[in-house]
Amino acid sequence: MSIDDVLRQQDGVISRQQVLDHGGSDDLIERKIRRREWARTLPGVYVDHTGPLTWAQRAWAGVLYHAPAALGGASALRASGLAVGEERAPIDLVVAWPRRVIDPPTLVTRTITNFDDVVLSNLSPPRLRVEHAALHVASRASSEDAAVAVLGDVCQQRRTTAARLVAVLENQSRLRHRRLLSAVLGDVAAGTNSALERRYLRDVELAHGLPVGRRQVRVVAGQRTAYRDVDYADYGVLLELDGQLGHNGTSDRWDDLDRDVLSAVDGLLTVRAGWKQVLDAGRLAVAIGTILQARGWPGDVEQPGRQTA
Repeated sequence: MSIDDVLRQQDGVISRQQVLDHGGSDDLIERKIRRREWARTLPGVYVDHTGPLTWAQRAWAGVLYHAPAALGGASALRASGLAVGEERAPIDLVVAWPRRVIDPPTLVTRTITNFDDVVLSNLSPPRLRVEHAALHVASRASSEDAAVAVLGDVCQQRRTTAARLVAVLENQSRLRHRRLLSAVLGDVAAGTNSALERRYLRDVELAHGLPVGRRQVRVVAGQRTAYRDVDYADYGVLLELDGQLGHNGTSDRWDDLDRDVLSAVDGLLTVRAGWKQVLDAGRLAVAIGTILQARGWPGDVEQPGRQTA
């Protein structure tokens, strides 16, 4: 393989060591820089032009600067096709413990103990497995709904599954938001909404003084049987809770539509809510309370202190 081959494979970025390994020299590097064919991006790392770097070139420069290293966190997800984080943010990297590295302002590096097991070294550039990167990003999210949104993104775009995320999470005992992430992923992997339903009952209904609806009410229409998640029968309102993280299949969407149509025929209003809405409990409580009030509920929505996981 030639130096040009390496440059093509690495988005035009190459390290000094790679130049030497492929028959080049320090004189060649200096000549390329002097002729403005290459530019130095980081000490010992070069790019084959003098203009602004693309995100991919910045990522390669970071991986080569701390080699052996891999993209981690949001950078690993972005390299896998997910629009996570700001494009101009520092590149996230991981290196194997017990290495200690000093980062320039353009890099943020984390040390991990199981580098060889969780890094996909065959990808270009090398990066953390999606499950580990997603859980790390979710654990650093500023809010619970943002944490769940990260998992939703990776599942919706078919980069992984809830079951795989659960398997990785079991060995991540110190992650922030771990309790919530475990509940969400456990529900999705098991095909239930139990954790979401408990959270809605506790943080929306009970905490804000809403009437407590009947749960899992069986409804038969012709030859079809359906179950309503929360039935506010006195006010003609149904709440359907959707804990899925990925896109539902076409048949699932038709089933949802069928249930909504049958409810409308009976004069019922169907409201749908997922993890994002339930985690914003106060706002959802006001919305549900307003709907119920419009249909005859005489109560008022209470505003307790902020709920925690």
